[in-house]
Amino acid sequence: MYNIYAISDSIGKTVEQVANVVLAQFPKVNTKIHQFNEVSSFSEIDTIIEKVQMNEGLIIHSFIIHELSEYISLQARMHNLEVVNLLGPVLNKISHFLDSTPEEKPGLFSRLNKDYFRRVETIEFAIKHDDGAHSNELKSAEIVLLGVSRTFKTPLSVYLATKGWLVANVPIVLDMPIPKIVYDLPPKNIFCLTTNPSILSRLRNVRNEYLQGTALKYASYDYVRKEIRYSNMLFNAQPKWSKVRVTAKPIEEIANNIICIYRNNCKKEDNNSAAK
Repeated sequence: MYNIYAISDSIGKTVEQVANVVLAQFPKVNTKIHQFNEVSSFSEIDTIIEKVQMNEGLIIHSFIIHELSEYISLQARMHNLEVVNLLGPVLNKISHFLDSTPEEKPGLFSRLNKDYFRRVETIEFAIKHDDGAHSNELKSAEIVLLGVSRTFKTPLSVYLATKGWLVANVPIVLDMPIPKIVYDLPPKNIFCLTTNPSILSRLRNVRNEYLQGTALKYASYDYVRKEIRYSNMLFNAQPKWSKVRVTAKPIEEIANNIICIYRNNCKKEDNNSAAK
């Protein structure tokens, strides 16, 4: 059973009709539409998000109120859920065609298309801040990945960027210090990627073969073991940094784990602030 959550801040006819028209093209797939109309508060969205997460559903919404549109987009990102904004693409095309923005709702066009521009921004950010580049700008990142070579820092950065996260990654190299700015970042933003030395050595040997034997030391088990020991020493010195094991895991699973930890870190931070 595939669950579709159709959500609107009005009577919901638009989102319901679109969902039904699209699903009619998949008659052999077992689907169920859960409709939520006249949603008008963040708390209602939070309740719906919990239901979607439990059933691994897809969100389709047609919010006109921009605060609700932005909030459900944020919560979907925090919970790693897929969300479709029905009005954004339509307004985009019509706005370009008419060379104008909707007069009755000033700024609605740009706000509803925020998700699209956000993804452009985050992908550009990930590319610009790959492998320790522009480390002076790390304070702008929401997630910073630390790890030795071949621990999937770059593919993880790009994957998370497509989900709307500002991600940078910094390499750990044997006996070389981490950029000082990393220690000044909020600990909840730092994710240390760990792995098994023998598996990592095999991965690097594939790279060494591709480079026709020019990276023999880099791929050797002894060097890898020392580099991982050094990285673990750096990570263990910062107990508030989160550690994520990447051994034998697909990128999607690692990314989901990172998002889950980040969300929990944010909750703890909010609870601590409230307690004060």
